[in-house]
Amino acid sequence: MAGSSSTKKAARLAQKGKGQRVRFQGGTLFPMAVAIVIVLGLALVVYARQSRPVSAGSPEVTDHWHHSYGFLICGEWVQLSGDGEGSDAEGRPTNIEYARSGVHSHDDGLIHWHPFTSLATGERATLQRFLDVYDVSVSTDKLEFPEDQRAQLPFNNDTGVFDVDDDQCEITDDDGNVSTEDAVVSGRVWDNISDTDDGRGVIAQFGDIALRQDAMVVVIAFMPEDAEIGMPPWTAQFDINVANDSGQLAPDQLFPGGDVSDDGDVTSDGEDVSEDDVGPEVDGATSDN
Repeated sequence: MAGSSSTKKAARLAQKGKGQRVRFQGGTLFPMAVAIVIVLGLALVVYARQSRPVSAGSPEVTDHWHHSYGFLICGEWVQLSGDGEGSDAEGRPTNIEYARSGVHSHDDGLIHWHPFTSLATGERATLQRFLDVYDVSVSTDKLEFPEDQRAQLPFNNDTGVFDVDDDQCEITDDDGNVSTEDAVVSGRVWDNISDTDDGRGVIAQFGDIALRQDAMVVVIAFMPEDAEIGMPPWTAQFDINVANDSGQLAPDQLFPGGDVSDDGDVTSDGEDVSEDDVGPEVDGATSDN
């Protein structure tokens, strides 16, 4: 966002101060003037931020985007399981984060980005929205998956944790030689699936990766620091998988027992709903393609 600033001249300041001493310590004139400028400046910043729409810009609630994503763990590719569209016997969503945002996957290596609310639009369209739906945690020193996402993890990892301080990668070179190397958590982003470059690297604040245009590619890796990281292999099927996703139902169609506000609040009979409030998922839940 572009910012703006303004300055004012104090033309008579020198004349008014004639014969007086302006002190930085113990005096009042200069500190008071500085304080007034700071207060006014802060007030303008706060006003500007509150006055603008937090979710201005793309994607919008009417958009239906797709991004290719993957986790690369010691040379093995992983995608997340489940679409988050389940509901309980009362028709309330069992995955509140999905109901709030409309961001999820379909076991196809795609992030399906069709915002239900402003929570997943404009500047709020970040990778964290997707990670929250699947309860995946990514930091500079650790990559952690919840229990329901551990079955597909490599190396029989039953804790779901890949820690740069405790875990290493076994790497096999082209000659079949195996070496054990320290690993780091990193990210790589391409603005479009058609890009042929190496993408741009991300070394921190992975949840802040902005997804503000269609058909991007995002990789989160736990790999040796000098390892080459490319796009997930299923990116080659991007167009086919997108074509299989023919539509999207509204929250009230998916979850007839719950209401989702424009701001992403989930309620039932006027009461806020959390995942602790809903029952187990039942079969026969309505889903999109």
